[in-house]
Amino acid sequence: MIKAVIIDDEQNNLDNLCRLLEKHCPEIAVAATALTADEGRAIILAQKPDLIFLDIQMPGKSGFELLQSLPDHFFGIIFVTAFDQYGIQAVKFSAIDYLLKPIDTHELKAAVSKAITRYSEKKQNLQLENLLQLLKHQQEKDTHRIALATAKETRLVKTQDIVRCESSNNYTTIYLLSGEKLLVSKPIYEFGELLHDYGFLRCHQSHLINKKFIKSWVKQDGDFLLLEDASLVPVSRQKKEYIKELFR
Repeated sequence: MIKAVIIDDEQNNLDNLCRLLEKHCPEIAVAATALTADEGRAIILAQKPDLIFLDIQMPGKSGFELLQSLPDHFFGIIFVTAFDQYGIQAVKFSAIDYLLKPIDTHELKAAVSKAITRYSEKKQNLQLENLLQLLKHQQEKDTHRIALATAKETRLVKTQDIVRCESSNNYTTIYLLSGEKLLVSKPIYEFGELLHDYGFLRCHQSHLINKKFIKSWVKQDGDFLLLEDASLVPVSRQKKEYIKELFR
């Protein structure tokens, strides 16, 4: 059994998630619930749960502030929120599971299944540590690392070590400065959203590039960007004006 704690500022949300877990996730034993971040902190330290379901926005202290106040992060975590904007960018950046209210049963079961797998493999919660570093150093973008989940592992990669991304249906190949390639089961538009503020440009439906690696604009048999690694990336007609401004 996986010992869990639920922290949410609304009692009906606590009751609802408890019912869903009891019905659909019998491996989860809810040891305690809390309505505030301070109460949740005390319960976490006392109970030492394996898994925490944590609301992000709460009055007084947020779920993020609660995590930052803890001395250790020995647990798995699934965020639960009513909002798709507040803090979700950082959560996605670290590839941590989150559920939107009202909770979808299939998404809950999938998130719990992944949490159980991580627990059984006794993996260190590097993704949570990465999230806390992002929150602590929000303005230092050059130091930020993004979690890339491949078939074998989840890698934490500095955004500035990514040269480009190339789409293949619902998969994306990430090309690194070292020459290494990582295949990630995530569509390229998601990376476009995550990396937009890190100097990345969606120059084509299937291509996303780090602007700092652009070497030249090649106008031959179409429009292409030549990158520092010698790769030629096509430019779509919709992006030509933007590229002109960039070179200007």
